[in-house]
Amino acid sequence: MYTWIVIGIEAASALALVFLVLLHSGRGGGVSGMLGGATLEAASGSTVVERNLDRITIAVALVFAFSTLTLDLRLQ
Repeated sequence: MYTWIVIGIEAASALALVFLVLLHSGRGGGVSGMLGGATLEAASGSTVVERNLDRITIAVALVFAFSTLTLDLRLQ
């Protein structure tokens, strides 16, 4: 039962991670620029939307990494 819950968390975090990475802006501004981030310039040059998107992506990546390690230790 516990293993299936971790598999579900890993699958959901993998899909979320793909979606979040695709939201990041490349050289052309990306989707985060279309969401209003271009008007909220910070002193460092990156927008508030991009910084929050970075933080969310890192958090989801950590959830994915920990669920992968949990599955590895659980299935040995």
